[in-house]
Amino acid sequence: MDNAKKLKGAFLAGASLLYQNKEYINELNVFPVPDGDTGTNMSMTLKSACDALNSISDDNIEEICKAIASGSLRGARGNSGVIMSQILRGFTNHLKTEKTITSDLFFEGIKKAKETAYKAVVKPKEGTILTVIAALAEKSDEVKNQDIPYIEKIEAIVKYGDEILQKTPDMLPILKDAGVVDSGGQGLMYFAHGVLSYLKGEEVEISFNKKTNGPSSNINLKVVEDQDIKFGYCTECIINTATKFKENATNEIIDYLNTIGDSLVVVGDDEYIKIHVHTNHPGLVFEKGLEYGFLTNLKVDNLKLEHQEKVIKDAERKAKEFADKSEKNKKEAKKIAPLKELGFIVVSNGDGITALFDELGCDKVITGGQTMNPSTEDFLKAIDEVHAKKIFIFPNNSNIIMAAKQAKELTKDKEIYVISTKNVMQGINCLAYFVESSDVDEIIKKFNETISKIKTIQTTYSIRDTVIDGIDIKENDYISIGDNGLLSTNADIKKSVFEGYEKIHSDNDSSITIFYGEDVNENEASILKEEFESRYPSLAVQIIKGDQPVYYYYISVE
Repeated sequence: MDNAKKLKGAFLAGASLLYQNKEYINELNVFPVPDGDTGTNMSMTLKSACDALNSISDDNIEEICKAIASGSLRGARGNSGVIMSQILRGFTNHLKTEKTITSDLFFEGIKKAKETAYKAVVKPKEGTILTVIAALAEKSDEVKNQDIPYIEKIEAIVKYGDEILQKTPDMLPILKDAGVVDSGGQGLMYFAHGVLSYLKGEEVEISFNKKTNGPSSNINLKVVEDQDIKFGYCTECIINTATKFKENATNEIIDYLNTIGDSLVVVGDDEYIKIHVHTNHPGLVFEKGLEYGFLTNLKVDNLKLEHQEKVIKDAERKAKEFADKSEKNKKEAKKIAPLKELGFIVVSNGDGITALFDELGCDKVITGGQTMNPSTEDFLKAIDEVHAKKIFIFPNNSNIIMAAKQAKELTKDKEIYVISTKNVMQGINCLAYFVESSDVDEIIKKFNETISKIKTIQTTYSIRDTVIDGIDIKENDYISIGDNGLLSTNADIKKSVFEGYEKIHSDNDSSITIFYGEDVNENEASILKEEFESRYPSLAVQIIKGDQPVYYYYISVE
């Protein structure tokens, strides 16, 4: 590699290949926040540098290096985009004063790229784009003195980067849980492959319009759906410090931003400071920035909304995969018996409760509950397996209703009805009192009437001292929760149950069903039953082995 034109061509080739695969990179995005925009952010970062490049000549290495560094930083978006800009900055700063780019300078530039990127990230995390650039730098140092053609050295570097990328799930558990490699690292490797193709003299299409989806990511949607987002806004700006330069400004800004956010990347020089941070208070970021200069390139993205958009987009993609698979199997489908009219899907936890749902005629049981929420993909698979024209879904948990409704929206070949059951007792009663009818509206009306007629209690324990609805709760106390919130708390489990029942007791109550969990034996459940019968002689009380985790008792009152 010996001239400015090659440097520019190699960069454009790398940027173009990343851009063409940005949607696939977006699919992989689960860390640090699953908001599905890593590919978009990285491609926009590089596009900004490309725009800067296109306004200068091809024969000046220093101008090209400055355009790449400045353009990528000013256009940097998102965590991976800012880090990518620093990779490019470290590389081009090492080359910009040279008249000829030798292979040794090229390989040393990769090491500088790695060093600059690590310095920019306040809390570096392995298993990310940083790990991949570190691998490229390590291999560069290893091969630079080997007696082989420089293009073979670059091939070895890129191959090693691919190998380390495949190992990122072993370094970052959330990647392994989701079944993906790091999205930023994948973006960097697309860039590296584009550079390699150009330097090998291969035909490279420089295009920022064409896009490909890449291979299917096979992402575990449940990991994406369940991930908690602590800080809700991706906040970025450039502080122009030339007229208000202050020594140690970068360190002061880092110290402050660490108190109000995370995913912090701060880089700068005597003229400007680029900030990227995830926070719940974007305004405070900008106010702090104004202490050091005027602001440009302000950007605030709502991470929770982007996360939700990613969940829906991933689910739509999975739905399309299901549709494509179904299309291929049409011939086999013709051999299957005609669809029945009605089908039922429930979410259940506990062998006893699941067995009861089976007895009540449920077609498909999805394992899940309070501590394990099924994903939209889980519902789509269940819908695909239930051989019915109209399918009723009982989520049996407030946190699961949205995923079920997303699956409904994504299903085109069957009619889906989500009944908003908030616990398994409501689901069980709906099926127990179900009367078949050709009128779906009438069925739904009856289900909702059934839900409204029962009262429920769920008894579990507190994992910490807390206060709910003005009630002090001690760690390991037994708490009983009703349909509208906390009912009671007590160090004695039976007292918690009966105090809870007294809160919802009515003279019209006629029966109680007690489902006892995996941590309760039959004798303990029988004693509770006998005490109910003793205190409330008019009630018919039955106990059922539910085997549910976490909750000692599910209690249904009619």
